Amino acid sequence: ADPPTVPGPGDRDFQTWSPEELRTFLQAMKQHRLAAAFVLAASTGMRRGEVLGLRWDDVDLEGGTVAVRQTIINVAYEVMRSEPKTARGRRTISIDPATVGVLRAHRQSQLGECPSSGEPAEGALVFTRPDGRPVHPDLFTQTFTRTVKRLGLRRVRLHDVRHTYATLALRAGVDAKTVSARLGHSTVAFTLDVYTKAVPQLDEDADGQLDAAHPPHTISGAITLVTVFV
Repeated sequence: ADPPTVPGPGDRDFQTWSPEELRTFLQAMKQHRLAAAFVLAASTGMRRGEVLGLRWDDVDLEGGTVAVRQTIINVAYEVMRSEPKTARGRRTISIDPATVGVLRAHRQSQLGECPSSGEPAEGALVFTRPDGRPVHPDLFTQTFTRTVKRLGLRRVRLHDVRHTYATLALRAGVDAKTVSARLGHSTVAFTLDVYTKAVPQLDEDADGQLDAAHPPHTISGAITLVTVFV
């Protein structure tokens, strides 16, 4: 028998929010202990496990960057630490001033929970449960889903926040090479395949994007969506 066929990325439908819907969600989350995690996901397009696996050692608030070096995964409902699956998944992403401010406030709040320490411990996670344990990926998703339902927002998946980031950035004119690098995609062609249907103007620039050189060490340029989440 023939092996089962797997649809290409361009065949997979996804939902995205408008800036207004994203703003409504993030404003509703402002007082939640994981508010900064959702802001980071929305402003960078980082995957769930990448956000939850971020360590303070990977964050440069002065330089305005975060480095994706570790992920949190769910294996038989057990939380485990892992690494990005590909070389392009290991990346350093610039973050905008609003996100830097949100992370600074989150850091102060987190340190306030452990007053004996003036600085995060080596290897400390940016986002944790009150007792310091890693946030379970399913809990992060459930928090998102329940909040969306409570607010009466259009139902999207947590992963669709990543798609929302990508489509908003592309529609704002950020080039596909930069967005692809920020998302940790394997190739620019993959990014174009996923998002050309949602952002038709990408098709016009596809040849130039595919010929572009490899991204710099720190991937910048897709950031100023500040009005979306402040």
